[in-house]
This record gives sequence, C-alpha cells and structure tokens, in this order.
Amino acid sequence: MTRRASEQLPVPENGDGAIERPVRTGGNAAGFGSDAVAETLRALDIPYIAVNPGASYRGLHDSLVNHLGNEQPQMLLCLHEETAVAIAHGWAKVTGRAMAAAVHSNVGLFHATMAIFNAWCDRMPVLVIGATGPVDAMKRRPWIDWIHTARDQGAVVRHYTKWDDQPASAGAACESLVRANWIANTVPQGPTYVVLDAEMQEAKLAAPIAIPDVARLSPPIASGITAGALDEAMQLLKAAKSPVILAGRASRRIDAWSARVGLAEQLNARVLTDIKVGASFPTDHPLHAGDPVMLVPGGEAANAIANADLILSLDWVDLAGALRSAGAKPSAKVIQISADQQIHNGWSMDYQALAPVDLFVGCDPDEAVIALARASNASPAARVQPRALAVMPSEGTALSVEHLAMGLRRALGERAVSLTHLPLSWNGGWWPLRHPLDFLGSDGGGGIGGGPGISVGAALALKGSGRMPVAICGDGDFLMGNTAVWTAVHYRIPLLFVIANNRSFFNDELHQERVARMRDRPVENRWIGQRMADPEIDIATMARSQGAEGYGPVRTVAEMDKAYADAIAVVEAGGVAVIDVRVEPGYAAATTNVMLRKGAE
Repeated sequence: MTRRASEQLPVPENGDGAIERPVRTGGNAAGFGSDAVAETLRALDIPYIAVNPGASYRGLHDSLVNHLGNEQPQMLLCLHEETAVAIAHGWAKVTGRAMAAAVHSNVGLFHATMAIFNAWCDRMPVLVIGATGPVDAMKRRPWIDWIHTARDQGAVVRHYTKWDDQPASAGAACESLVRANWIANTVPQGPTYVVLDAEMQEAKLAAPIAIPDVARLSPPIASGITAGALDEAMQLLKAAKSPVILAGRASRRIDAWSARVGLAEQLNARVLTDIKVGASFPTDHPLHAGDPVMLVPGGEAANAIANADLILSLDWVDLAGALRSAGAKPSAKVIQISADQQIHNGWSMDYQALAPVDLFVGCDPDEAVIALARASNASPAARVQPRALAVMPSEGTALSVEHLAMGLRRALGERAVSLTHLPLSWNGGWWPLRHPLDFLGSDGGGGIGGGPGISVGAALALKGSGRMPVAICGDGDFLMGNTAVWTAVHYRIPLLFVIANNRSFFNDELHQERVARMRDRPVENRWIGQRMADPEIDIATMARSQGAEGYGPVRTVAEMDKAYADAIAVVEAGGVAVIDVRVEPGYAAATTNVMLRKGAE
C-alpha cells in the first residue's frame, strides 16, 4: 500500500542548473562508504536533500557534491534543521512521496524534532538522515566527537517515526536507506530516521559495493478493500436514508478525489471536510455540509452528523470527537476506513479516542473509495458554475483576517492557486476549494514555526505546475520559521507569503481568557506575556534582508490591494514575496467559540 502519486500531479522541476554546481573531479568510481550511500539515494530517485551542514556527515556531504555532482539528489541549504525537515514535509504534501533531509548528529536532531513530529502527525513521508561521531571511540577527535556521539540516537525520535536504524557498515547503510524509504512511503505514511556512523562514511571501501536493486527490494504493497468488506459496506450504504461522509486524510490524487465526489453524488450523502488536512472534497459543492471544520462545534456540519443514519469515515482525524461533539444518533451505523491503526503506539496520543464502529476496513481510504465508487457505478457530475464572489467586509478602523482573505481572493482572480498553509484565525468558508491541490492542510502536530518551511517544500514541488503557491501564516508561525525564506530565494522557488500579523500569540490569549473566566479573574489581562509590541517587528524588512521582496506594514484596504498586485507580479516572475498585513487580534467566530468553551484543548 505504497502511496501512488497521481499522473495529474505536476512533474517537479529540478533546481536551477547554475546554482551550486561543483567543479568536476576526475574519477567517479565509489571509493568511500559515503559514496555508496549517495549512490543509493540516487537509485531511490530522491531529487533533493534539504540540509543544515554538520561535521558528523561531512563524508556524505562530500559524496553528494564531489561524487554525484550535487545532482539527484541536489542539496538544498537551510538555515535550521527544523526548516530542512519541514521542506521535505511540504514536498511530500504535494507529491505523496518522500524526499530526504539531513541533520547534524544529536544536536541537529534535537533541532529537527518538532518538524519530525509534525510530519508524523500529518502522516507524511520524510527520509531523515542523521549521523553520529565515530562509534569506535579510538577514532573520535578530542571533545567534539565525544559530545556528538550518542549510543542510541534513534531513541530521541523513535516514538514519532515509523522506523529507525544505525547501520554498522556501508553495505548495511545502503540497505537501511532502501528500507527506510520503503517504510516511509507505505500507507500509513510517516517519517523514518537513519543514523550514519562518521567513521563508516569516511572509510575507504575494501571492495566495490553493489547498490541495492530498489525496484525488487521495495515493491509496492497493495492495500485495497477486500471483496467481503466491499460487499458489506455497499449493503450498508445502499440501505442508508441519510448518509454522511467524513472526508478526512487523503492524498492529492485526482482519481481518488473524483471517486469521493462521485460516490457522494450517487448516495446523495452530505460531506464534511477537515481544515486540519488537505482538500478532499469541493467545499462549494451542494452536498458539502457547512464550511470545512477544525472541530465540529455546531452548525450545519454538526446537524448533518446528528441526523445521519450512516456515517462513512474516510480516515477522519478524530472520529470519536466528531461523533461526540455533534451528538450522532446512537443507532447510526458507522463505517471507518483507515490504515492508521498500524502505526499507533503508547507514547503519542495522536490516535485520538476510540470511536464506535460497525464496520472497520483497514486499508488505504483512497483505494477503498475508488472501489466503492466503481461498485456503485458512480462518476462525478460536471460542475461549471462560477465560484462565489469575494465579498469584502466593511472597512472599519483596522483590517481583519477576513479582509486579508477576501482581498487576496479578489487579487488572485481565476489563477490556479495552492494554499500551502493557513492560520488558526482562518474560516474555511472564505476560500472555495475545488481540486486536491487547492489546499495542502496544516502542519500536522500543531508545531508553530512549521508553516514557512512546509510552504517552501510545497512550492518546490509545485514549481512548473502552473499553480501559484500561497502561504498564509500567522506572525508567530512566520517569525519562528522565517529563515526558510532564504532557501526559497536562493533556489529560485516562487512563493507568496501573506502574514496575518496580529502582533500576538493570540491562541494563548484565548486560553488565558478562558482560565480567567473559570477563576473569576480579569480577562483584560490576557494579553500580558502574549503581545509582540514595543517594538513591533518589521516583517517586511526581515524578508528583504533574505533577498525576498517585502511589503508592509499594510494597514488599509488600499495599501493591501497595492501590495497584493505588486507581490503577485513578483511571484509570477519567479520571485519570493512577503506581505505583512497588520490585522486586528481575533479569530473567526467558530474558532473563538471552540477555544473559549469549557473543555476545549
């Protein structure tokens, strides 16, 4: 059940051939352990390896540059290890397959842990390559090699990776990388981690090493729905009078997207989508219930679940929470289609609460929904109606996130756009989604700072696709991960950043207000320790310092419209632009209500 990329996905371009091309060496035969490792990465068809350099993998670094010529894979220099892994995460969101990221020893791994956890929770494949100082103590340099050597480095991330290994020889390292890539790309997908001994990398090969036969050692694993489960599911679906489909985690495959639409139309089922994950169903379709949700607090989405007599969950992230929050009928039949249970463990609780299920189908939901659509002779109806117009709210004394969203929609017009990231303050109804690449989902683990790097990786994968990548980030998220901008500029990766800058860690303001209300204390103090003011941070200047075009601070609709027009022109010309839009602190009403209610997390 290795995830297949759809033939409709863009074919990513390689980096600019003039960037970081090395002086060619004489011979090119593999002579060192790291040369064999580099050749294995090429055999795995990994196009890029995002790196923050370090001495622990200096052997591999040399092999990538001087043995492979910094091509297939090409190194992408990042200014932080968290950015390197986030870029690989973003790449996977578009392509459905892993690229590599290299981190320096234990210290680099510590930096990268948040991004690895994000990829884990987002069920995205990333091949993380780490390193350790020489395992043989006699080979360690004084001091530095000792503090960069750990006995079981993989233990740092073992609870939120699918697999890790520390191979002891060059041959074992080659096989380990093949296994790690295979496991990462197999549904349910996730990050893997391979540690390379510095001494192994730098040692001369006593004899040539045969590079593994990747095709035979990592065959695709089929995981379709069984005939019996298909028949049982079809019987339940045909008997339902008020079915609801919870369209959760899904790939960017257009064939699976069409199958979901066709099945919903055939069943006349209401459909809910989750703004925590990528687009899985057209949000302006007549069968879509309400706006895409983060939770199910009420409204049209909750009513659809409450009135359903059958609920088909396609890997919904929190099925138990959705059923409980919406008050699903106790008599409603529930079908859960997911392979997620295969990687649940006792450390991370991201598996959520147990849900009542009448039929559990443990397979790739994309493959299952394609089979269900075929069995019901479903095909999506042609839909040609225009998108609803972007309606600007009244202009008051300050801009809101809704001003930002509607102004951006108006400025982009009918361009093909991929939203690579959205802030918590977003309302899912502001932006209609009609294609699996229209929105790529959140960061997965709620790790602030992931948005910029994930967006750069996604933009790299979208390069040459005809789609404009647009990242809408909160100011806290952008400030933590903003050095990803440099990597985008350096490698000529077109990308538009729009920063919803409320000068606050506003999510925590709402938490402090909730606590104050519970304790009958002044809610007026919620801002203390949260607001980023005195001085306010000049985000546009930060962007310009890294080679991007920076606009702002933008405080009026007129300024915003001008900044959008100028920035879009920059991105269409192949550049990177960052717009600092100063918005009033506040969230969309539904999000605020969830955050303030008792029991909200």
